[in-house]
Amino acid sequence: MSVTVSFARSLAITALVCTPLALAQAQTRATPAPTQAAPAKPTATNPNEEKGIEQRITQLHAELKIAPDQESKWNSVAQAMRDNAASMDKLITQHRQRGPTNMTAVDELDANQQFAQAHVDGLKSFTSAFKSLYDSMSDQQKKNADQVFAKMNRAPQQGAGNRNG
Repeated sequence: MSVTVSFARSLAITALVCTPLALAQAQTRATPAPTQAAPAKPTATNPNEEKGIEQRITQLHAELKIAPDQESKWNSVAQAMRDNAASMDKLITQHRQRGPTNMTAVDELDANQQFAQAHVDGLKSFTSAFKSLYDSMSDQQKKNADQVFAKMNRAPQQGAGNRNG
Protein backbone atom coordinates (compact mmCIF):
# COMPACT_ATOMS: atom_id res chain seq x y z
CA MET A 1 0.00 0.00 0.00
CA SER A 2 2.79 2.47 0.78
CA VAL A 3 4.24 2.00 -2.72
CA THR A 4 0.86 2.98 -4.18
CA VAL A 5 0.65 6.02 -1.90
CA SER A 6 4.21 7.03 -2.78
CA PHE A 7 3.42 6.66 -6.48
CA ALA A 8 0.28 8.76 -6.05
CA ARG A 9 2.32 11.45 -4.33
CA SER A 10 4.86 11.39 -7.13
CA LEU A 11 2.07 11.85 -9.64
CA ALA A 12 0.73 14.81 -7.69
CA ILE A 13 4.10 16.50 -7.79
CA THR A 14 4.43 15.62 -11.45
CA ALA A 15 1.17 17.45 -12.07
CA LEU A 16 2.94 20.57 -10.89
CA VAL A 17 5.88 19.86 -13.15
CA CYS A 18 4.14 19.10 -16.41
CA THR A 19 0.84 18.49 -18.12
CA PRO A 20 -1.22 15.77 -16.42
CA LEU A 21 -1.16 12.51 -18.38
CA ALA A 22 -4.92 12.29 -18.77
CA LEU A 23 -5.15 15.87 -20.00
CA ALA A 24 -2.28 15.29 -22.40
CA GLN A 25 -3.95 12.24 -23.87
CA ALA A 26 -7.32 13.98 -24.08
CA GLN A 27 -5.72 16.91 -25.88
CA THR A 28 -4.13 14.57 -28.40
CA ARG A 29 -7.57 13.41 -29.46
CA ALA A 30 -9.43 16.70 -29.11
CA THR A 31 -7.38 19.30 -30.94
CA PRO A 32 -5.20 19.48 -34.02
CA ALA A 33 -1.47 20.01 -33.60
CA PRO A 34 -0.29 23.62 -33.42
CA THR A 35 1.67 24.83 -36.42
CA GLN A 36 4.08 27.29 -34.92
CA ALA A 37 7.86 27.30 -34.99
CA ALA A 38 9.81 26.11 -31.98
CA PRO A 39 10.57 28.92 -29.52
CA ALA A 40 14.14 29.99 -28.79
CA LYS A 41 14.04 28.64 -25.24
CA PRO A 42 12.31 25.38 -24.34
CA THR A 43 8.70 26.15 -23.42
CA ALA A 44 5.34 24.68 -24.24
CA THR A 45 4.31 25.43 -27.82
CA ASN A 46 0.63 25.53 -26.89
CA PRO A 47 -0.05 29.13 -25.78
CA ASN A 48 -2.76 28.06 -23.31
CA GLU A 49 -0.46 25.47 -21.72
CA GLU A 50 2.43 27.95 -21.63
CA LYS A 51 0.19 30.44 -19.82
CA GLY A 52 -0.83 27.72 -17.36
CA ILE A 53 2.77 26.76 -16.68
CA GLU A 54 3.77 30.36 -16.12
CA GLN A 55 0.85 30.75 -13.71
CA ARG A 56 1.95 27.62 -11.81
CA ILE A 57 5.52 28.92 -11.68
CA THR A 58 4.34 32.30 -10.37
CA GLN A 59 2.04 30.66 -7.82
CA LEU A 60 4.71 28.28 -6.55
CA HIS A 61 7.24 31.14 -6.34
CA ALA A 62 4.83 33.05 -4.13
CA GLU A 63 3.85 30.04 -2.01
CA LEU A 64 7.50 29.14 -1.38
CA LYS A 65 8.36 32.76 -0.52
CA ILE A 66 11.53 32.74 -2.60
CA ALA A 67 14.08 35.24 -1.29
CA PRO A 68 16.03 37.49 -3.69
CA ASP A 69 19.26 35.59 -3.04
CA GLN A 70 17.51 32.34 -4.07
CA GLU A 71 16.36 33.59 -7.47
CA SER A 72 19.13 31.89 -9.45
CA LYS A 73 18.25 28.51 -7.90
CA TRP A 74 14.56 29.25 -8.37
CA ASN A 75 15.21 30.04 -12.04
CA SER A 76 16.56 26.50 -12.45
CA VAL A 77 13.37 25.09 -10.92
CA ALA A 78 11.19 27.24 -13.17
CA GLN A 79 13.22 26.24 -16.23
CA ALA A 80 12.86 22.56 -15.32
CA MET A 81 9.10 23.08 -15.20
CA ARG A 82 9.15 24.79 -18.61
CA ASP A 83 11.38 22.11 -20.12
CA ASN A 84 9.15 19.36 -18.78
CA ALA A 85 6.08 21.02 -20.23
CA ALA A 86 7.84 21.43 -23.59
CA SER A 87 8.73 17.74 -23.55
CA MET A 88 5.12 16.79 -22.89
CA ASP A 89 3.90 19.21 -25.54
CA LYS A 90 6.23 17.58 -28.06
CA LEU A 91 4.81 14.15 -27.23
CA ILE A 92 1.27 15.48 -27.52
CA THR A 93 2.05 16.97 -30.92
CA GLN A 94 3.59 13.72 -32.14
CA HIS A 95 0.58 11.78 -30.89
CA ARG A 96 -1.84 14.20 -32.57
CA GLN A 97 0.00 13.96 -35.87
CA ARG A 98 -0.34 10.21 -35.84
CA GLY A 99 -4.06 10.46 -35.24
CA PRO A 100 -6.21 8.16 -33.10
CA THR A 101 -7.65 6.31 -36.10
CA ASN A 102 -4.17 5.18 -37.12
CA MET A 103 -3.32 3.83 -33.68
CA THR A 104 -3.41 0.15 -32.82
CA ALA A 105 -3.86 -1.06 -29.26
CA VAL A 106 -0.10 -1.62 -29.07
CA ASP A 107 0.51 1.91 -30.39
CA GLU A 108 -1.76 3.29 -27.67
CA LEU A 109 0.11 1.34 -25.01
CA ASP A 110 3.43 2.56 -26.40
CA ALA A 111 2.13 6.14 -26.34
CA ASN A 112 0.99 5.69 -22.72
CA GLN A 113 4.45 4.42 -21.87
CA GLN A 114 6.08 7.42 -23.55
CA PHE A 115 3.87 9.83 -21.59
CA ALA A 116 4.60 7.98 -18.34
CA GLN A 117 8.34 8.01 -19.04
CA ALA A 118 8.22 11.74 -19.79
CA HIS A 119 6.53 12.24 -16.41
CA VAL A 120 9.24 10.22 -14.64
CA ASP A 121 12.03 12.07 -16.46
CA GLY A 122 10.35 15.38 -15.69
CA LEU A 123 10.03 14.52 -12.02
CA LYS A 124 13.73 13.63 -11.87
CA SER A 125 14.66 16.93 -13.49
CA PHE A 126 12.36 18.93 -11.24
CA THR A 127 13.53 17.12 -8.11
CA SER A 128 17.18 17.77 -8.92
CA ALA A 129 16.60 21.50 -9.45
CA PHE A 130 14.29 21.76 -6.46
CA LYS A 131 16.72 19.99 -4.11
CA SER A 132 19.31 22.67 -4.77
CA LEU A 133 16.78 25.38 -3.98
CA TYR A 134 15.45 23.52 -0.93
CA ASP A 135 18.97 23.10 0.48
CA SER A 136 19.41 26.90 0.33
CA MET A 137 16.18 27.61 2.20
CA SER A 138 15.88 28.75 5.79
CA ASP A 139 14.28 26.35 8.25
CA GLN A 140 11.04 28.35 8.07
CA GLN A 141 11.05 28.22 4.26
CA LYS A 142 11.68 24.48 4.34
CA LYS A 143 8.78 24.00 6.73
CA ASN A 144 6.61 26.08 4.41
CA ALA A 145 7.79 24.12 1.33
CA ASP A 146 7.05 20.86 3.12
CA GLN A 147 3.50 22.10 3.77
CA VAL A 148 3.04 23.29 0.18
CA PHE A 149 4.07 19.91 -1.21
CA ALA A 150 2.13 17.97 1.44
CA LYS A 151 -0.97 19.92 0.41
CA MET A 152 -0.39 18.93 -3.22
CA ASN A 153 0.17 15.31 -2.21
CA ARG A 154 -3.10 15.05 -0.33
CA ALA A 155 -5.23 16.04 -3.33
CA PRO A 156 -5.19 12.67 -5.15
CA GLN A 157 -5.62 10.75 -1.90
CA GLN A 158 -8.73 12.42 -0.56
CA GLY A 159 -10.75 9.88 1.33
CA ALA A 160 -7.91 7.36 1.40
CA GLY A 161 -7.16 8.05 5.04
CA ASN A 162 -3.53 6.95 4.73
CA ARG A 163 -1.02 9.78 4.41
CA ASN A 164 2.07 7.71 5.24
CA GLY A 165 4.24 6.81 2.39
